[in-house]
Amino acid sequence: MQIYTEKILRENNWPEDYIRVVLSHGWKLVTDVEPIHLMEKVIYIIDELTGLIYATAIVRPSKSLYDLKVKSVRKKWKTQSFAAAMRRDVIAEGAQLMDMDLAKLIEETIEGMKPVSEDIGLNDEG
Repeated sequence: MQIYTEKILRENNWPEDYIRVVLSHGWKLVTDVEPIHLMEKVIYIIDELTGLIYATAIVRPSKSLYDLKVKSVRKKWKTQSFAAAMRRDVIAEGAQLMDMDLAKLIEETIEGMKPVSEDIGLNDEG
């Protein structure tokens, strides 16, 4: 997969740093490109974390990010069958890579998702 992805991106004249970001997104899953730069680290974890946060919000009565607390996401985190496809190990490792507390990372991601909440099918302000 990694070789094919690189080939396609290079054939389409993508900048090398963009190619690296794309490849590092799949680190340990489908590539061996470790996220080193901040953007690479963010991209590496954000897919999984936004999925978990979205799943947590959508099952709440309000279906909103605006009243979603870190505590609720952490509670769902512990239930492995909930949003089972979301790789908690990737999120935890990403928090370590970014040298961030997991709770702070969850909080900042919730905040970052709020401006697009309506676009992603969540109530914009409950």
